[in-house]
Amino acid sequence: MVGAILTQNTAWSNVERALAAVRSRRLLTRAHLSALPLGRLAQLIRPSGTFRVKAMRLRAFLRYLRARHQGSLDRMSHAPLDELRRELLAVPGIGPETADSILLYALGRPVFVVDAYTRRVLFRHRLLRRDAGYEEVRAFFERHLPSDPRLFNEYHALLVALGKAYCRSRPLCQECPLRFDLRGKPPRR
Repeated sequence: MVGAILTQNTAWSNVERALAAVRSRRLLTRAHLSALPLGRLAQLIRPSGTFRVKAMRLRAFLRYLRARHQGSLDRMSHAPLDELRRELLAVPGIGPETADSILLYALGRPVFVVDAYTRRVLFRHRLLRRDAGYEEVRAFFERHLPSDPRLFNEYHALLVALGKAYCRSRPLCQECPLRFDLRGKPPRR
């Protein structure tokens, strides 16, 4: 859950460095993160970028967890999915991608995570319009795939790998393992 918040607008490698700093001091618990002075928390997560903002977002999430679920991830994980997603989206600094990452990766709930790679692949393969919103893209996957968190996790990971290796801002379509599925010349962006 901490990683889902720290990865906003940064590479996962930066998040790993921030998490390692927190973990090496044995502070990666709800109690320790909640007790840390905000400035100290911000310094520890500095490698993740926009660290002051992210420290406030982490603190807001921890307050939510304590207030709504008595600090229990088990209680949180058993809440009705739609209600839980609405609650997460109401936490300051948690948008759809972060909420869905928490739901899928931390809680094992069947919610598809949409990111820039996902959108780019779908657009270039003409499966969705360029201007398709987050919820439309998420609904596309949830409508066409069995509702299985493990499948969603794997499918998303494969789209990220494809996006990083081939479907970059400057695409490598001729080398792409999905090039057979491109209908005509793909859109550039």
